[in-house]
Amino acid sequence: MKLHLLPTSFLLLVCLLFSSGSSGQEVKHSENESVFNVVATSKSGKPREGEVITLTSQKTKKSYPGTTNAEGKCTIIIPSSDKYDIFYKHFSQQVKYHDVDVPGGEHRMTYTLSMKYDPPRTFTLKNVFFDTGKATLKKESFPALDELVDALKTKPAMVIEIAGHTDNVGSAEANQLLSAGRAVSVRDFLLSKGVKPTQVKAKGYGETQPVADNATEEGRQQNRRTEVRIIND
Repeated sequence: MKLHLLPTSFLLLVCLLFSSGSSGQEVKHSENESVFNVVATSKSGKPREGEVITLTSQKTKKSYPGTTNAEGKCTIIIPSSDKYDIFYKHFSQQVKYHDVDVPGGEHRMTYTLSMKYDPPRTFTLKNVFFDTGKATLKKESFPALDELVDALKTKPAMVIEIAGHTDNVGSAEANQLLSAGRAVSVRDFLLSKGVKPTQVKAKGYGETQPVADNATEEGRQQNRRTEVRIIND
């Protein structure tokens, strides 16, 4: 679905004031630009703070990001005469929201982009690995967990649960202990990177919540997972 926007105002003489060395000159932006004032909220209307909104050119593939403030607002300046894909970042994933045609013109254009969405509240962490039968994180897991750290720091009001799960191989008691240990290991990693302890809970569910058939290796692999569950955002 394409999102067609109407300009809310024309800025005939637009310039940005800043210091360049000691000259203090005024520098004009190109008139062939558009200003997007983004307003991101939940579907119920609650402002979404710390959301990374990106407009990506379909021509050049160049991306133009912005991060929303406490009112769910940010401003993104992009070249006109192009088509853009609009994304919001959900932890490590870029989720496409819409696309938009941005016409050219003789003057700089200003648009208001209202985004209302509710991301999934439970998702599986990808590329998080542990030593076999242990709760020790492998170093290959660090990049994915660093993404989670960044997301939690940009959303200080967010509270999540790290949920550990196993397949049904072995005793139920051992699987419960393993899943809890792995969840705690992820939480400890996040806290070591500066995430507030009040933002992260950890709980193991053992083999009690399978998402696939434990009768196959593929199913067991899907059941051995670490989930993020959003408690409060």
